Amino acid sequence: MNDGPDPLADVRDIVIVGSGVAGLSAAVYAARADLEPLVLEGPEPGGQLTLTTDVENYLGFPEGVGGMELIQNGTEQAERFGAEFAHGTVENATLEERPFELALSNGDRLRTRALIVASGASARWVGAENEDELMGYGLSTCATCDGAFHRGDDVLVIGGGDSAMEEALFLAKFADSVTIVHRREELRASEIMADRAREHDAIEFHWNTELEALHGSREEGVTGATLVSHPDGYPSEKLESGGDVNRKTVDIGGVFYAVGHTPNTEFLERTAVERDESGYLATRTDDAGRGTTETAVEGVFAAGDVADPEYQQAITAAGTGSMAALDAEASLETLEVSGQTALEPTP
Repeated sequence: MNDGPDPLADVRDIVIVGSGVAGLSAAVYAARADLEPLVLEGPEPGGQLTLTTDVENYLGFPEGVGGMELIQNGTEQAERFGAEFAHGTVENATLEERPFELALSNGDRLRTRALIVASGASARWVGAENEDELMGYGLSTCATCDGAFHRGDDVLVIGGGDSAMEEALFLAKFADSVTIVHRREELRASEIMADRAREHDAIEFHWNTELEALHGSREEGVTGATLVSHPDGYPSEKLESGGDVNRKTVDIGGVFYAVGHTPNTEFLERTAVERDESGYLATRTDDAGRGTTETAVEGVFAAGDVADPEYQQAITAAGTGSMAALDAEASLETLEVSGQTALEPTP
């Protein structure tokens, strides 16, 4: 934890789990409302945006902005208005009554009257050699974010579902060629999305193939890739069991992973917060049928990619972060009107 007074000692008005752009946006709005939010940074402070070297589609930055710079600016802005930050990963949450209680991995416990979950969704990686070094330097998990950097390049898309087809079709607007690399011969994608990709002149497929290694450097970016293939598919499994595979190196300018995301919601598994089969949080509508950020548990709100399997953009995450803070502020005002104090549980 941070030095000085323990920020986890008292009951808070608002705790925000996650310090990506959604959590920071929520922190700015909550802090400006004098709610003194505490932001738990989690195991990956700043979230996925810190892996992006340049962000060109965030409103207000006509020349683009570095992902890390955007996060640092957001942190400073939230702190300026009174938000506090602490290193902490939530392992379990008790949400049956207010104040809610959060158990952290370091053994600390934290109580709060309102909770904003902005813990994000982590893109799945494939385990290729050099992916750690080259993520954000020609290797990406978001074509919408980084596709325009690859005008005139030959690029690979790794995956076989709808997201892979969507990534490939988007990249085909910029790249000279797009090759979808899939570990078997059948796609998981819907027929309509698969047909669109198959019929596109700039898109081709490498079947029964997987990415083994990336080539390049942070200075040059991705310059090539080693692919392994087997006629029966799943070549990495064949390799692990001692079988023979075909191996070839291709010259490319970019690689995009499209093998799905995992929302960081494990700590809510044993709570009444509703999640879909993939773990994304469900939010409620109000009495007028309008969407809100509140979950099935009154006083618990969701912001950013943790509740968004569709868009997953920095600007949409920031928008829902501000919405969650406003919804949480209204919820706390309702508690005050009802006469509850910070230490009294919700009936």
